[in-house]
Amino acid sequence: MNPFSPPPPLAAVPAEQVDPQYRYWRWRQLYSTFIGYAVFYFVRKNLSCAFPLMEKDLNIGKAEMGGFLTAHGILYGLSKFLNGMLGDRSNARTFMVFGLVTSALANFAFGFSSGVWVLGLVWVLNGWFQGMGFPPCARVLSHWFAPRERGVKWGIWNTSHQVGGALILVLGGYLGQHFGWRSIFWGPASIALVVSLFLWNRLRDTPASLGLPEVEAFTGEPVPVKVEQPFWETLRSRVFTNPYIWAICFANFFVYVVRYVFFDWWPTYLHQQRNFTLSEAGRLTAMFEIAGLVGSLAAGYISDRWLKGKRNPVCLGYLLATFACILGYWYLPQSGFWPEAAAVSSVGFFIYGPQFLVGVMVTDLASKEAAASAIGLTGFFGYLSGVASGWGLGHLVELYGWDASFTMTLICTAGAFVCFAVCGRKT
Repeated sequence: MNPFSPPPPLAAVPAEQVDPQYRYWRWRQLYSTFIGYAVFYFVRKNLSCAFPLMEKDLNIGKAEMGGFLTAHGILYGLSKFLNGMLGDRSNARTFMVFGLVTSALANFAFGFSSGVWVLGLVWVLNGWFQGMGFPPCARVLSHWFAPRERGVKWGIWNTSHQVGGALILVLGGYLGQHFGWRSIFWGPASIALVVSLFLWNRLRDTPASLGLPEVEAFTGEPVPVKVEQPFWETLRSRVFTNPYIWAICFANFFVYVVRYVFFDWWPTYLHQQRNFTLSEAGRLTAMFEIAGLVGSLAAGYISDRWLKGKRNPVCLGYLLATFACILGYWYLPQSGFWPEAAAVSSVGFFIYGPQFLVGVMVTDLASKEAAASAIGLTGFFGYLSGVASGWGLGHLVELYGWDASFTMTLICTAGAFVCFAVCGRKT
């Protein structure tokens, strides 16, 4: 049997066991994918911590570093899209474990390399393996949690981005300062291998693979009528010809530019422009992620409980606040750690709301049968943003200084607002 194929449905469990088993397995699926995806960030976002040290040790310029980010991001986005279509039809457990193991191996190889071209090729390859992390999570979450609870439950899971991102910034800053830049790749890769064993033990596929009914039957919502049609026809009708999904794709592009300008470049900006130590810069950028955790949870709660599943108004409000926070930060004088932390955190709080809600919005539009594919498509646009936030910003900073980063993020925040506004009341 193909280990990537979904396991066959088991015989239905007795009715009196459905409720306790569902509660147990939903919790287990949620924390397993949470931990697993957080650790995917350990072996993807560690590069930003290594930038300043690699720049000195290997004499690599910002434009070359930006090229790493761009190539990695584009292949990651393409992988997320293509693997999303595979993930909708694959065993989530096997898929996720395979991706984490191969990404860890790529990090070990990167840490042993020194040539610019070799480093670039290995990091691009890591981008492909990283694209295998989200599709199985989307499959698990869309099958185990019903539409009316996705804002809160997906919001809880989505904080794995910020937890993983914040932890690797702190860990990476510490490792780099005390043990050199190569340790920033070897240490997280070792952790990822251990966590892959944890995932293999804990994670399972859909409710049917455990003999449980559809999640809508468990939560008391109407069970959607399944239309028997080829998978590609489902993609065509629910994803590729849906204009609202395309508008959200472009919105995601702009949101990700803002997100990754801060995530990827801010340790370097804070170290070189604001004169913080590498460890302090890592902690400050980690606060961007921690604030984003709170912001995304709040966005999910507001959209579920106050707006009855409407996501778009939250995105528009958050983006207006993001614009104001970036503009204020631009003119912030250098005045110490905590004012800087407040400025960074305010941007993180608001930009992560739309970043999280994009996945929930397209899942609601595309249905759980095509959730990973739809999110993969928006993710592809998100990581195309690496052309702007990676290579593009590297060149702009070399030509015009760090003010270019603020100009770019303000323009992209406005662009995202326009794209979400196009969706109107549909989402």
